[in-house]
Amino acid sequence: MDGDPAVEPRLDSFSLTFPLPYRVAFIIILAVWGWGLNLHFLHIRRIDVPSLIRYPGRSSTAQPPHHRSTYRLATLFSAASAVSLIIFWMFSRRDPHRVIDYDWMPMTNLLILGLLFIVPLRRLSVSHHGRSRLLATLRRVSIGGIAEAKDGKFGDILLADVLTSYARVFADLFVCLCMFLTRNGSATDRPDRDCGGGVLVPLIMAVPSVIRLRQCLIEYGRVRRSPFRESTGWGGQHLANAAKYSTAFPVIALGSLLRNLSVEDRAVSTGLYRAWVAACLLNSLYSFYWDVAKDWDLTLFSEERDSPDYPFGLRRKLQVHKPSVYYAVIAMDLVLRCTWMLKLSPRLEYLTDFEGSIFMIQLLEVFRRWVWIFFRVETEWIRSTSTGLGADDILMNDFQGNKYEDGDDE
Repeated sequence: MDGDPAVEPRLDSFSLTFPLPYRVAFIIILAVWGWGLNLHFLHIRRIDVPSLIRYPGRSSTAQPPHHRSTYRLATLFSAASAVSLIIFWMFSRRDPHRVIDYDWMPMTNLLILGLLFIVPLRRLSVSHHGRSRLLATLRRVSIGGIAEAKDGKFGDILLADVLTSYARVFADLFVCLCMFLTRNGSATDRPDRDCGGGVLVPLIMAVPSVIRLRQCLIEYGRVRRSPFRESTGWGGQHLANAAKYSTAFPVIALGSLLRNLSVEDRAVSTGLYRAWVAACLLNSLYSFYWDVAKDWDLTLFSEERDSPDYPFGLRRKLQVHKPSVYYAVIAMDLVLRCTWMLKLSPRLEYLTDFEGSIFMIQLLEVFRRWVWIFFRVETEWIRSTSTGLGADDILMNDFQGNKYEDGDDE
């Protein structure tokens, strides 16, 4: 915890200025801005994201492009939260007791953001159809459902993958609500991540991985029932993908057990700690391999990585940027997949308990996912344009790297 004696024991120094509910709102708003930037940049690179996710295109040039509508929604969210935060600072004046007493302000801000997202705002031109489509997709994927290829399967997969990076944010949202509704509690108090018991928060963190796991199993079932499975494969890659998401569960469970141990128990918990390290290592390296080899279709881990037809470890067509950017992103993805290793250092472990550090780690994961989207969408676009099929018509385990075409490496 942050060791500010002026605000101990009820409030840490970071939450004194930026309480947990505002941090949750900030990261959620960041996701909207990030999606707008994804759409904007990929549009510049001539990648038609709406067609990939089966979203209707603009019927006339008078309608704003998709990224502009997303920016408008993000601006509306940002303005609402900025006004709320400024008013909160004016009333609380960084006084610990006032910060705790005025917890209804940041919670009201979260409520307003929810209403702005759900309530139609056609007159303000803030992506009404896009929000309606997102809500419908959220309802479908919230139980692990996945659309058929013709209805936008890739969009469901993309959204569910993004949700896995927001697992800790969703857990913090639950913590805010729990602390706010608890008798004599406050949503702006020191975050109690055991609020509601030591099981609920880990379960909430596991939900996005469960969603994605079920989607992989549904895809596997579809392949097995397909009359063309003799030519398309038996769907083993979907099972391998499901196994990847299942590696998150031991990390969450063992991490929860370690947090709930007393000081005396920690001294004799070497085996549990080693199991947690092993689980984290498996999850991080498996996920990193999948990002590079399967989600981005790069050849770094294949025998084709030394091919003279393209830069080492990459592929023929690179539409997002120059090869050096791909290498930088691969390195960044590995580093950010392994931020948990900070806890392995006795000198750095205590930093991971600071609320400011927890917030920064959440931001880094959101940033990693935002970058991941550029290359994941690019990969799907190249698959569809190289084969003449729709992106959702391609079975992941059937795609062959040699279908790429030479492209612009700008």
